[in-house]
Amino acid sequence: MDPLFDEFLHVPARLSIVAVLAPADWVDFGFLRDAVETSDSALSKQVSALAAAGYVAVRKGQDKRARRTFVQLTSEGRHAFRRHAAALERIVELARTPAEQHPGDDQRHAGTAGG
Repeated sequence: MDPLFDEFLHVPARLSIVAVLAPADWVDFGFLRDAVETSDSALSKQVSALAAAGYVAVRKGQDKRARRTFVQLTSEGRHAFRRHAAALERIVELARTPAEQHPGDDQRHAGTAGG
C-alpha cells in the first residue's frame, strides 16, 4: 500500500466531506449535507470524527433566525487530503501501466477467461 494512503480519510463519507471542503473556506452544514447526500446525524458523526482527528474545524454561530454550523478543513486536513489524493492517483496510474509479463504467463493462463 502507498505510504501516503490514509485509511481514516478513505472512508467514503469522510472522503466526500473533505473533497467538498477542499476548495472552500467555511462551508454551511446544510450545504455540506446536501452535497454529500447524507442525513444530519450521519454528517454530524463524520464531522465529529474528522474534527477529533484534527482534519476539520467546526464553528457554530447564530444568524437572525437560527443557529448555524460551519465546517472548514484545517491546514492538517488539507495536507492529509492532498497526500491521500496523490496516493490514489499513484494507485490509478499503476492500474493503467501494463504489468510485465513473465515467461510462461501465456501458457499458464491459456485455459482461463475464454482463452
